[in-house]
Amino acid sequence: MNRSSKITWAVALLGWAIALAMFFPIGWMFLTSFKPEIVAVSTPPTIVFSPTLENYSAVLRRADYIAFARHSVAVALGATVLALLLAIPGAYSMAFHPTKRTRDILVWMMSTKMLPAVGVLVPIYLLWRDLHLLDTIFGLIVIDGLSVLPIVVWMLFSFFQEIPSVILEAARMDGATLFGELLRIVVPISGPGILATALLSIILCWNEAFWSLNLTTVKAATLTVFTASFSSPEGLFWAKLSAASTLSIAPILVFGWMSQRQMVRGLSFGGVK
Repeated sequence: MNRSSKITWAVALLGWAIALAMFFPIGWMFLTSFKPEIVAVSTPPTIVFSPTLENYSAVLRRADYIAFARHSVAVALGATVLALLLAIPGAYSMAFHPTKRTRDILVWMMSTKMLPAVGVLVPIYLLWRDLHLLDTIFGLIVIDGLSVLPIVVWMLFSFFQEIPSVILEAARMDGATLFGELLRIVVPISGPGILATALLSIILCWNEAFWSLNLTTVKAATLTVFTASFSSPEGLFWAKLSAASTLSIAPILVFGWMSQRQMVRGLSFGGVK
């Protein structure tokens, strides 16, 4: 085996090791969800046991899983649509009509993601209370959409910059307006990049927990609230909590697996000219 093959095998093994290490918590949670409660908390951990569906039955009896899942879908899709409606014109403007402050604006937008959400919880809570947006789907859509907006703008900005300027110049010579240029040229050409951005936004909004836990109670509670409800003052019921967590992440895992090809294609958009 030559040196190049050894490096290839070493990189492949390292990749598998990292993938298994990242998947282990999810796999262990899935395994724990089928354990009896007494087995789930045993020390040392038990791998061989008699599986049971009692945890899932208890979880589904305790709460309306379908209602929580419906709220999560509505919020994830609604927030993504809102973020795209705001980000596409903004990214287009900064990509094709930049100023000397464009980079500073992009850096400032991304720097807002470094601010802990708890730092603005009180003003957001009071504002949402006064606007009657507490425990509403629309309120969560707005806050989640604005939360992912910096990431969406950055991704779309990078995709739009890959579009050859000669195409836009030709469209302008043919009399295309700014709106027509954006809608008929930029958006169709960068479709894979926009799709990848939308998929990532959906995943981020689905997994968002902070605002869901603090701005909702029942009417708009998402699956993150559903999962957190199994942490009680009496203690953590690990098996039931694992079952609830598995039910919460299962839809987005399936969605991510089904859309991985589109996401990879979109993220590599413009990589080869």
